[in-house]
Amino acid sequence: MICYHRTMIIREVLPEEKDQFNTVVNHPLQTWEWGEFRKKTGLEVIRLGLFDEKKIKAGYQVTVHPIPKLPYSIIYFPKGPMPDKRLIDALIKLGQKEKAILVKLEPNILTDEKNSKPEVWQNFKLKPGDPYFTKHTFYLDLTKSDEELMTAMKPKTRYNLRLSQKHVIEVAEDNSPKAFEVYLKLMAETTKRQGFYAHTPEYHQKMWETLQPTGLAHLLTADYQGKILVTWVLFKFKDVLYYPYGWSTREHQNVMASYAMMWAAIQFGKKQGCKLFDLWGTPGPDPSPQDPWFGFHRFKLGFGAKVVEFVGTYDLVIDHRFYPVFNLANALRWKLLRLRTKLPF
Repeated sequence: MICYHRTMIIREVLPEEKDQFNTVVNHPLQTWEWGEFRKKTGLEVIRLGLFDEKKIKAGYQVTVHPIPKLPYSIIYFPKGPMPDKRLIDALIKLGQKEKAILVKLEPNILTDEKNSKPEVWQNFKLKPGDPYFTKHTFYLDLTKSDEELMTAMKPKTRYNLRLSQKHVIEVAEDNSPKAFEVYLKLMAETTKRQGFYAHTPEYHQKMWETLQPTGLAHLLTADYQGKILVTWVLFKFKDVLYYPYGWSTREHQNVMASYAMMWAAIQFGKKQGCKLFDLWGTPGPDPSPQDPWFGFHRFKLGFGAKVVEFVGTYDLVIDHRFYPVFNLANALRWKLLRLRTKLPF
């Protein structure tokens, strides 16, 4: 697929252009390596690039999700750049080729007065869509000194962190198969306890096997008296550290191992040269205490992290006939998924 705009063209990126592609994308979900992982889960991955002759100026990675028992698909474009007419034209052509009902865009762009105006999105004929990724996340500034970071914490968080230090929680990077087995075990325990939906162990296994050897993914473990209590997978891309996955056990809750883990992750990011720590999502600036993610929100907020807001989720509708039907079916699907997490098995 090739789209021409003046001297620039948008075309598919070739395998030998992998390194160029990674230099122009700005989120782990847009990296070449993430695309390779998603291929292993059975999805079609398409990488487009904006080229000025042979030099790539921007990269766009999408996944194609077939709709079961129907000859249609959904295209997902997470954490890309701000769309422009050139990109929208290319996505429309791609959507038509893939028989997509819609292309779902969730740009990695923070809200401001300019890009949050409704007319900006209406000009591209984009509709507000149901989110796959949270609209809000926490940012923690890793350029601050340890003293500044400690001062910015909530008093209770600072107290719990010092309590964890008294109990001598040992946090280390451990990328071994044995440590990852514990990660999967704690994932099952955490999701059952908290009652929320998570990807399958097979999904996480493929993710780890693909990303860890490239240096993108790192596994941290928090150990107390010879037992791992907390496991986190962190992504490091360019100068940003990300916290996408974290699991824990109820055992020895009094030693506050998660607080030791967060502080160790901060130190890990600093040593890696990261300037920012993206804590990968929150329900919003003021979630209800009944929200299943409220505890995670409160935990992250305690470390002095700042809530930031992205522009949100938008649908580029390709097939207007089936778009309303898809939205109804997708809403029902998510209700069933949430129900399954609360069943006693």
